[in-house]
Amino acid sequence: MKSFFEAIGTLFTDYLFLPFHMLRELELTNWWAANTLNWIFIIICCAAMVYWIKQLNIFKANNEDDQDTTAHSFFK
Repeated sequence: MKSFFEAIGTLFTDYLFLPFHMLRELELTNWWAANTLNWIFIIICCAAMVYWIKQLNIFKANNEDDQDTTAHSFFK
């Protein structure tokens, strides 16, 4: 049983965490290159938020947005 858990530990530390170790080493030489993935995720989240707010405004302009607090039974 001990070898099973050691195999899981080896799998994670030697193989699955390898990209994170590479990013950690890259950060010591170039911070911008190491954080490019974070900036991509931030841009995607900002674009999704802008789209969501536009959709909310469309529903509000068409009076399809129900602002009543009793719209759901658990708010009563």
